[in-house]
Amino acid sequence: MLKIKNLEVYYGLIKAVKGISFEVPQGKIISLIGSNGAGKTSTLEAIVGDVKKSGQILYNDRDIIKMQTHKIVQNGISLVPEGRRTFINLTVEENLKIGAYNNEELFEEKKEHMYQLFPRLVAKKNQLAGTMSGGEQQMLAIARALMSNPKLLMLDEPSMGLAPKIVGEVLDIISNLKDEGITILLVEQNAYAALAISDYGYILENGEIVLEDEASLLLKNDTIKEKYLGS
Repeated sequence: MLKIKNLEVYYGLIKAVKGISFEVPQGKIISLIGSNGAGKTSTLEAIVGDVKKSGQILYNDRDIIKMQTHKIVQNGISLVPEGRRTFINLTVEENLKIGAYNNEELFEEKKEHMYQLFPRLVAKKNQLAGTMSGGEQQMLAIARALMSNPKLLMLDEPSMGLAPKIVGEVLDIISNLKDEGITILLVEQNAYAALAISDYGYILENGEIVLEDEASLLLKNDTIKEKYLGS
């Protein structure tokens, strides 16, 4: 579904991503693992955003590297950004309405589906997003991204700042989305949590992919265990 070829991302004179290549097959969960500053967020921003970049970003064999963000969303790619970035002064339902800006005719149908996926949000539908817990805001951020009916959902550090119990809930939701046919590109510092639900993983260090393998094998890799899994 998504093929990244020789992607480079620049911020001024700094090269944050140094010619990486990877693939996200349809129907799979693919993880990008790495520490802060490895280039994970820059990679996601390059796929959907207006940053200085070069290389190829092939989505269903079409190069979208120069496509505008709203067109990319319309074509079926959605990003849940780091830090959630919900509209804190709007209600849950108003946040969902914004997420459906290119899908308004299906708003009611999609909204009800979001409440089925995220039952915690049902009682909060008229509550301001800024008054909710971090976990509830993360669920809202994912639900808002799903309102555009994406085929490929990208998530940037969805477990950040959440209690372990809530992390488990969020990751269960991501697994369920795969079962619904949504392809997932997951960026995480929590390597164990990400790899545990992924099909395949790539390890990023200093803007370069240094290792890749099936997620189950990365979990058993001694170097990965020592460096990223705390064992």
